[in-house]
Amino acid sequence: MTDLATFITGLPKAELHLHIEGSLEPELMVALAERNSIAIPFASVEEVRAAYSFSNLQDFLDIYYQGAAVLITARDFHDLAAAYFDRIAADGVVHAEIMFDPQTHTDRGIAFDTVMEGLLAAIDEAEAKHGITARLICSFLRHLSEEAAFATLDQATPWKDRIEAVGLDSSEVGHPPSKFARVFAEARARGFRLCAHAGEEGPPAYVAEALDLLGVDRLDHGNRCLEDAALTARLARSGMTLTVCPLSNVALRNVADIADHPIDRMLAAGLHATVNSDDPAYFGGYVGANYLAVAEARGLSRADLVRLARNSFLGSFLPDADVARHLAALDAYAAAA
Repeated sequence: MTDLATFITGLPKAELHLHIEGSLEPELMVALAERNSIAIPFASVEEVRAAYSFSNLQDFLDIYYQGAAVLITARDFHDLAAAYFDRIAADGVVHAEIMFDPQTHTDRGIAFDTVMEGLLAAIDEAEAKHGITARLICSFLRHLSEEAAFATLDQATPWKDRIEAVGLDSSEVGHPPSKFARVFAEARARGFRLCAHAGEEGPPAYVAEALDLLGVDRLDHGNRCLEDAALTARLARSGMTLTVCPLSNVALRNVADIADHPIDRMLAAGLHATVNSDDPAYFGGYVGANYLAVAEARGLSRADLVRLARNSFLGSFLPDADVARHLAALDAYAAAA
């Protein structure tokens, strides 16, 4: 391990953009298919891994939803999340805010409560085992209707004490944030924090809609804001956190190569960018690998990396006292290093 990789691993950090279904590694997919007698169109782990090649977001989503079909029981959701927590513990993550897509499961006849019971068991276990805290974000699938999102919000509301926020993900183009303005307003009224994917494949106008029509507390992705100087300046002034996912951007061809990634331009523009893994089983790396990739490709300094980690805590939904505690640990690590 290089000195840079060692520094990144030891850097206290939060992950704010992770789809738990996107951490389904091929080995676990095959194991769960066998355990639950689910037929999948792959004869081996190697065939699954070979299929993890995409030309755009929709290509990825097709196999993502196919893979999720092996998740049936609370034990399955526990095992999925527990494997993720084990991996991020090795990456120096001390807090995670993880998204889950309940409609992917409830539309298959899996009870919302089954998903929650499995995920929460793994979250409680991760805190006891690794000292990692976690929050859940219930994401609406934007290719479905707003009415379906309202139904999901109703299912999430009894779990309000364990679900921190609602989000918006899946196919972006053709499904602008404005489509979900009413359900986001209702979620806010019920006390949920708000975040939404915007400006990944969708245009800068979708970022503006997420701000103005949804009133998001945090912006997922947001890369394409850089195409609009006024919008970029607005985001910088407001301190809006952007949950950037470098290896995902490359895998989905939103950025041609990691050497072209705009993370340093985001920081230079004053944006409160963070580094996250998105769907790491599919995109080639967990959060530590994302930090290392952009650090090496864009020549980020240790101060830049500390700033990204600082942004991850400042942009989290943690109480102020917890944020202060994590920032103190980060400062101590940076000073010692």
